[in-house]
Amino acid sequence: MQMPTPNAAILARKDQIVKRLQSVLPEGAVVHDPFETRAYECDALTAYKCPPLCAVLPASTAEVSAVMRICHEEGVPVVPRGAGTSLAGGALPTADSVILGVARLNDVLETDFANRIIRVQSGRTNLSVTGAVEEEGFFYAPDPSSQLACAIAGNIAMNSGGAHCLKYGVTTNNLMGVTMVMADGEVVEIGGAHLDAGGLDLLGLICGSEGQLGIVTEATLRILAKPEGARPVLVGFDSNEVAGHCVSDIIKSGILPVAIEFMDRPCIRATEAFAGAGYPDCEALLIIEVEGSEAEIDDQLSRIVEIAKRHNPVELRESTSAEESAKIWLGRKSAFGAMGQINDYMCLDGTIPVSELPLVLRRIGEMSKEYGLDVGNVFHAGDGNMHPLILFDANKPGDLEKCEAFGADILKLCVEVGGCLTGEHGVGVEKRDLMVSQYNQSDLEIQLAVKDVFDPDWLMNPAKVFPLSTTETRRAS
Repeated sequence: MQMPTPNAAILARKDQIVKRLQSVLPEGAVVHDPFETRAYECDALTAYKCPPLCAVLPASTAEVSAVMRICHEEGVPVVPRGAGTSLAGGALPTADSVILGVARLNDVLETDFANRIIRVQSGRTNLSVTGAVEEEGFFYAPDPSSQLACAIAGNIAMNSGGAHCLKYGVTTNNLMGVTMVMADGEVVEIGGAHLDAGGLDLLGLICGSEGQLGIVTEATLRILAKPEGARPVLVGFDSNEVAGHCVSDIIKSGILPVAIEFMDRPCIRATEAFAGAGYPDCEALLIIEVEGSEAEIDDQLSRIVEIAKRHNPVELRESTSAEESAKIWLGRKSAFGAMGQINDYMCLDGTIPVSELPLVLRRIGEMSKEYGLDVGNVFHAGDGNMHPLILFDANKPGDLEKCEAFGADILKLCVEVGGCLTGEHGVGVEKRDLMVSQYNQSDLEIQLAVKDVFDPDWLMNPAKVFPLSTTETRRAS
């Protein structure tokens, strides 16, 4: 993957830029020693690394504003960073950029249970938002697999979802307002503690913008009352395609589970060795969870079980206790870590119509043989958000390039069947050159024009989302 050529003039002024940043931030909030900046050289897409010019760790909106004003005056690119869990290289720095980390922006600013909202600083972790309200019987719905570590800022940047987004939606469906610092340091308020703001839907524009438009420092989030109960059922099948057909039939029936999760044999084996969840020996399994009152749960699960039986499952296991539910979910929640013990892998993120699951799963299997690289499939099947894990050897020359080519073909397939390049990981650097597979030039020009309005100097999160040649042309102009 090509990175932009760093601006030599900025590199030459490093000491001056660092001193200016130190003048507006507390001691220790500017990381500039070359050894220490290596901690920020990549995110969870570890195949690519580039230490930044420096990293800054502000603790308030005012401090973020001061940093952005200096960077704007100095013409220095800024890379926003949440917790560094991006799997698409969304927080990968350039050598002439300043990493702006929001980890110290982690306070709860307001809770309003009557109106079901919470306002937090954007560096707060996803899971700790629920932690702040659960004693009052509420929770925050989006639940990405990295929710223990990932920050709300990154969730907003990539419009993250999670296992339960089938029923509750992704971040954009649970985000009500933001405080955002613009590229020149101006602070703006967008949306707020109400259902709809007047005028243009700028909040919908900000959510999923991948740090291209500004730095979100505070967020007003929707919180929901906890359901009365929830219960999963585990269903094993003798082929990926049959499992895909079962998912499609459940969705077509009009039942809305809170989650439908898919795992194939490589993932099942890995998680069994890692966590010992007691999964069946099969080619594919589904974890389907419903919630509500006991009567609602019984009704929904009986209909789901009836649909599943039409596909001749090799095992069907309905939870009867909280302990059994936790064990059913144990392997799924351990899947990414378990696969990492087997080999290096690249985690993709494409979305397809649910009806196309059987075809896409078959084609991925065929392409796996063509490329000679194994694939593990674990994903949110209910909304077609796929996460193929392509296994490769990072120490074997040519394996990374082969893995990337394989991944590009999978993502192109997602677009060909009516889906899109990303569901919740974003475009970042991973998919920027594939944008032309989904959008024509006119579509891209409209997106570029929006960025021109918010970031006319093209200093925000450089070398992301758009093809690199387009980005460099825009900055030069």
